[in-house]
Amino acid sequence: ANLTSVMQVMPLAVTLGAALFFREPLGWRRMTAICAGLAGVLVIIRPGTTGFDQWSLVALLSVCLVVGRDLSTRRLARSVPSVTVAFWAATSVTLLGLVLSTQQAWQPVPLKAAILIAAAAVFVVTGYLFIIMVMRVGDIGFTAPFRYTALIWAVILAALVFDEAPDVWTILGALIVVGSGLFTLYRERQLRLRGIL
Repeated sequence: ANLTSVMQVMPLAVTLGAALFFREPLGWRRMTAICAGLAGVLVIIRPGTTGFDQWSLVALLSVCLVVGRDLSTRRLARSVPSVTVAFWAATSVTLLGLVLSTQQAWQPVPLKAAILIAAAAVFVVTGYLFIIMVMRVGDIGFTAPFRYTALIWAVILAALVFDEAPDVWTILGALIVVGSGLFTLYRERQLRLRGIL
């Protein structure tokens, strides 16, 4: 739960980073909605302090690196294709995984697992491509809260794959996350109609 909690701070960190470093507008209403989304994440996972360990620090480092990637993507020259950036992002993750895999004993990979790994690789590269494309052209404060929807997908997949039904707290947290995302969409639309953004 703590690992998930640390990782879910990423959208807020990206939004704050964009406001601090790129001077992207972030009014108090959107900031409040993003904080409410973060509170919803905490309601879903209900982290305690006992689980905070070295893996939580790895997650915190991951958040910092992903925020750095997302913010630096905004400054890439338009001449650099997004596919190239996605390819090198996926390659760097693969190489780091290869280095870290030396710390474990290697096992034969069954055919079914190999197919799943190959499919995951395609989805990861595609996901990187979409993230990079959005970060290059979209308003970071507007797009970052959509990452909270990963929690909703996690709840759905847990129910379908692991037969785990969400409890009342999970449903409440998901409603808070969705509500904050919808409010952010509404607020962004209002500002665009007024010509502020």
